[in-house]
Amino acid sequence: MPPLLTDGEIDAALAELPHWRRTGQSLVRTIEAPTFPDAIALVDRVAVVAEEADHHPDIDIRWRKVIFAASTHSAGGITESDLVLARRIDEEARRAGL
Repeated sequence: MPPLLTDGEIDAALAELPHWRRTGQSLVRTIEAPTFPDAIALVDRVAVVAEEADHHPDIDIRWRKVIFAASTHSAGGITESDLVLARRIDEEARRAGL
């Protein structure tokens, strides 16, 4: 199990992840797509990279808004795995033009 990051490490990482915020023991990003099918397509893209990494975000879909929350539940908080996942989600959002 990866070690939990310190508050300082999380703050430093968030400075490089401007679309993300810390909410409790998770990193959270909301993305609004132009259409519902675009939002679902983004979820599909993220599902592929999450499965490849064997690290899965919590995903909340509200019409065109998709909320991603990354947390390492087995460790009880935020780890390097969550930062990697956040970067991959950002990459997929860019690829999708969001």
